[in-house]
Amino acid sequence: MTNPSQHDPYAVLRVRDFRLLIIGRFITSFGGEMLTFAIAWELWLRTHSAFALGLVGLVQVAPVILLALPAGHFADHHNRRHIILATQSVFGVCSLSLAYLSWIEGPLLLIYGCLLLIGISRAFNDPAASTLIPETVPPELFPNAATWSSSAWQTAAISGPMVAGLWAGAFDSVTSIYIFDALAVFVFVVLISLIRGRHVPLARKAATLDSLKEGLRFMRDTQVILAAITLDMFAVLFGGAVALLPIYATDILRVGAEGLGILRAASSIGALTMAFVLAHLPPFKQAGRTLLFAVTGFGLATIVFGLSKNFWLSVLMLFLLGAFDNISVVIRSTLMLTLVPDEMRGRVSSVNSIFISMSNELGAFESGFIASLVGPVLTVWGGGVGTIIVVLLVARLWPEMRNLKTLAPVAKNS
Repeated sequence: MTNPSQHDPYAVLRVRDFRLLIIGRFITSFGGEMLTFAIAWELWLRTHSAFALGLVGLVQVAPVILLALPAGHFADHHNRRHIILATQSVFGVCSLSLAYLSWIEGPLLLIYGCLLLIGISRAFNDPAASTLIPETVPPELFPNAATWSSSAWQTAAISGPMVAGLWAGAFDSVTSIYIFDALAVFVFVVLISLIRGRHVPLARKAATLDSLKEGLRFMRDTQVILAAITLDMFAVLFGGAVALLPIYATDILRVGAEGLGILRAASSIGALTMAFVLAHLPPFKQAGRTLLFAVTGFGLATIVFGLSKNFWLSVLMLFLLGAFDNISVVIRSTLMLTLVPDEMRGRVSSVNSIFISMSNELGAFESGFIASLVGPVLTVWGGGVGTIIVVLLVARLWPEMRNLKTLAPVAKNS
């Protein structure tokens, strides 16, 4: 895996089960990105409140933080496919409920109630779903699988907001977007049911309070993973430009729903471009330093975006944000695949879910709340500065990250 002449960027795509998985993830992510656009756009038009946009993140992240650890524990001791089917069913019901509430212009409280149910389901879905890649590909293809999985998600993240923006602009309504998301969930469930998969063992120990804590202990003792997710968490937490895009589209850049779709897609175009570059390059030889430089670039691009009043400069900065962020995603995802034992994937993934949710949804709430006090420009600019400070602290506190070389799986002793 260290010889560039032997590197096959498409190796994992020749695996049938993995193809089914990334097609399913693309479809459900496409619907989810359209739903995210629809919620943000509808709430902004109805309230014109930055706090209302931030509250979308808070009501989804709270249950993840509260329930992720027991959900990961549950996933390691029960059939993970059954858990995924149950949580996806809840996603579909919530999407249809949001469609009805949008059609009748129902109370905002009920909209946030649906988002809360989505957050609860995510708390149980994500730890169970963490076993899907290990079920479909052998360990030597984990780095390749992480890159292509990211590509599928980023492709959906590009096309979803763009289609949703055009949809909202053409029909002056987002109601049917929620219905489409429910259909996407159904297709995902069908494709997942077709995966044969290898057996990924459940935890051998009985479900006890001590086994619940094992995920936390593993994360604490595996310093490289802890450093990587800390970087990712604080970079997105502070650099929450995406959460404020409706404000930038209407009040600063003045480009409307169609422009918002382009802005939402720009970072994903950058991420997808970077994913294809990483897939064709040989494996990292200085993964730790690459990650540190990438997050620094993320912070600098956030600063420029926050200050920009030019639409295309803003699009360029969002493109760079996505490109730098995808380097972080691929490195972190590969570390999670190669270093975590199969029987602990649910519990460790639940800890990772807390970090990710705190960075995404809690970051959205933080950005919306701060923006309601000091304005969006200062909020985004300050977040970029905070991201760079975090990089310096992580580089100093975790020398394991600075010294991380390859991401290739470590051979296990028999």
